Amino acid sequence: MRKRNAFRPKTEEEVVFLETLKSEHLRLPAGADIIHPEQNGAELYTVFSGWAFRYKELPDGRRQILSIALPGDLLGLQASLFEKALYGAIALTDVELCLIPRRKLWSIFERMPAFAYDLTWLAAQSEAILDENLLTVGRRSAAERIASLFAGLFKRAEALGLVHDRTLVFPLTQQHVADALGLSLVHTNKTMARLKSLGLFALADGKLTIDNPRAMARFAQHFEKELSPRPIL
Repeated sequence: MRKRNAFRPKTEEEVVFLETLKSEHLRLPAGADIIHPEQNGAELYTVFSGWAFRYKELPDGRRQILSIALPGDLLGLQASLFEKALYGAIALTDVELCLIPRRKLWSIFERMPAFAYDLTWLAAQSEAILDENLLTVGRRSAAERIASLFAGLFKRAEALGLVHDRTLVFPLTQQHVADALGLSLVHTNKTMARLKSLGLFALADGKLTIDNPRAMARFAQHFEKELSPRPIL
């Protein structure tokens, strides 16, 4: 993964240090819990392959998906720093995870300040994504919300080499989309059908095709800067 253009290069010293941090390489099936809400002693994970999502849930079962994690993203930073996990995380597809024990986090700040900066950068990036999601749910129309979600995920996946011929394997169901955007399932279904009829995207057999990502982004008023190489732990 470090060799992909999406990530900043690492020195040999940094690679060796990374190997001392990682304790396990986990494989979990789709639907498996990675972090339980209010879990004690949750660990820190880097997604190696597959998709996952973070969520919070009301007592009556209504769920809000907070963010979608793709390869290279961290899961559990808050949970590994706080006494209890403030959210849950679930594998959306079969996933592979690199586990970094929470007890080793302090050594990053002690021994490798550059990695400490990377960790802070990744936390800030996560906050920026959440800010964009809040703007989406608070101010964008239903059609703009869906277009923004699809455009953002497509752009992130493209940087990871997951898009081929303008097509991405897309594991989100309409229920996931509704839970991420604060929409009802019926409203999500009708709005997605309208966007398809406009030719903004095609979605069939678990594959998302966007022939003109710029048009999709303009429709959603989703104007992200070009993605530059980012840190990976």
